[in-house]
Amino acid sequence: MAEAQSRVVYPAIYGSDSEPPVVHDGTTRLYLSYVCPYARRAWIAVNYKGLHGQVQFVPFDLKNRPAWYKEKVYPLNKVPAIEHNNNVTGESLEVVKYIDANFDGPKLVPEDPGKKEFADEMVAYSATFIKVVWGSFSSEGDAATEVGPTLDHIENCLTKFGDGHFFVGQFSIADIAYVTFVEKAQVVLLEKKNYDITAGRPHFKTWIEEMHKIEAYTETKVPPHV
Repeated sequence: MAEAQSRVVYPAIYGSDSEPPVVHDGTTRLYLSYVCPYARRAWIAVNYKGLHGQVQFVPFDLKNRPAWYKEKVYPLNKVPAIEHNNNVTGESLEVVKYIDANFDGPKLVPEDPGKKEFADEMVAYSATFIKVVWGSFSSEGDAATEVGPTLDHIENCLTKFGDGHFFVGQFSIADIAYVTFVEKAQVVLLEKKNYDITAGRPHFKTWIEEMHKIEAYTETKVPPHV
């Protein structure tokens, strides 16, 4: 299913001297950073479900975030967080699940029990993926040794269902869990260690290509030099 169109002009970034919105006034707000891979997970979900008319973006400069966010909105002071019905939900994949459960639009959590179970497994494994792959950026070790087994696992996971190129066949929360981190890994490991994360992994390569056909994702992409 093609996702809803999401061409919009996004708000300017809030800094430490920015005046706060009138929080807890019934407005639905997504607090995020345009460059944070965790926050971009929620951004992708909003895009995919076509919710720009319903969700107000409040983007931050994470190095200069306003004090009122921690004091008045989210005590953990992290992004993303969603304010809806005067409640605030944080943690990126929990925010994606919340958006999917509480708003109309294409579903991101599979309804098929088997696919939902596997999507949950992939969501849980994403923390290991990030730890291993991003940990290799600053190491002196061989990339193939450090990250190869983890990437091979992803390659194998992409073969579980035969009805599409995504983890559970159709685009889902499982893909959102990985794509913003794969984006950075592909650039950094090639430039720093001359390691192509897709080499010898045809399903992973195809997955990346198919992700670039998802406008909800491509509209959030960070320029490679950033």
